Amino acid sequence: MHAYPGLAALGLIAALALGRPELAALAAPFAVLAAAALALAREPRLRVSLDADAERRVEGGEVELSLELRSEESVERLTALVSMPDGLEADENPVVTHLRGGDVFEHELRVRCARWGGYQLGEVIVRADDLLGFLSYEESFDRRRPLKVYPAAEPLASVLRPLETQVFTGNQVARVRAEGIEFADLRPYVAGDRVRKINWRVSARHGGALWVNQAHPERNSDVVLFLDTFVEARRGAVGTLDLAVRAAASLTAHYLREKDRVGLVSFGGVLNWLTVATGPVQVYRIVDSLLDSEIALSYVWKDIDVLPPRTLPPRALVIALSPLLDERATGALADLRARGFDLSVIEVSPLPFMDVGLEPLEQLAFRLFQLRRDALRSRYRSMGVPVVEWREGVPLRAAIEEVNAFRRHARVVRG
Repeated sequence: MHAYPGLAALGLIAALALGRPELAALAAPFAVLAAAALALAREPRLRVSLDADAERRVEGGEVELSLELRSEESVERLTALVSMPDGLEADENPVVTHLRGGDVFEHELRVRCARWGGYQLGEVIVRADDLLGFLSYEESFDRRRPLKVYPAAEPLASVLRPLETQVFTGNQVARVRAEGIEFADLRPYVAGDRVRKINWRVSARHGGALWVNQAHPERNSDVVLFLDTFVEARRGAVGTLDLAVRAAASLTAHYLREKDRVGLVSFGGVLNWLTVATGPVQVYRIVDSLLDSEIALSYVWKDIDVLPPRTLPPRALVIALSPLLDERATGALADLRARGFDLSVIEVSPLPFMDVGLEPLEQLAFRLFQLRRDALRSRYRSMGVPVVEWREGVPLRAAIEEVNAFRRHARVVRG
């Protein structure tokens, strides 16, 4: 549009300067078109509404947006774009249409949730072009609404079991002997034992002396997920924190289904924790907290290497999800073990996200880095802490089975 008045003005100036009236005649159509466009221009007075069919979705799912456009004036070409944050993808965006005055245009937009996180979705940018294509009207409408995309949980056949259980009823067989359905041992009958506990077959083999069954009770356990958010290794849109968050979501879903109590400690630039609890509400509390997990650099916490005692319940199983890149996190884990907590470490390996380099000096530095990590793992294992390296593409259940194998071996050695 700006070119037409410029050409008209240029032709008029040239005609006056050179004394050539034909130049003014050549510039006249540009002036007429610009004047006509200004005369026909009308502000469209747009109204925009946007609705979503859900506020929560699991990673990989879809959200359907209903976009509605209304204009008091006719618009020859109307373009509407719904701004998409990184992690959300949409087809048929932007949408282009012709809108007559007073009419309503409706459009359904499917948004795919490509990555977990908390989003504000719904900023609509609208552009209206006039009949001659000379003028355009653009406005942004804030119709944003919160959208929470939960990490996709991996199905797990089994998980880690703590050495000590709690007093509440659950699905885990306790090591103590009390009322339950899991057979533990036999003992001679004493006064006060219930008749239904008598093992008549064993009693008959012992010449009439009565023997009773002993059982293991079914108890629940306290599980605390330790999420290291000091530093991460990242390549593109994927990093160690993404893998750790997905693993934490999978473990949370499984433990809560087993009636265990689950808590979360996010240990990094900012210390956040959720006390252990059970039930459906705890699922949303933990997952919502995981959505807020991010690497927060802080110099205030540069010397912290221990967790406050009240953040962890006694006799809790602590499962650490960490790339083991920051000394403050590794020091805090060693402190937890020294305080007697049942600790297991799933090392989210940073090696797939690192460039080794081709120079001999770079390869030597990488080798030294690997040796330091091997020494750190040996230090943990000498304290009885299983450390399992877990990489992207490897099922989480494989890492869990490796931890269980270490714990079974450690019990045999102690025995």
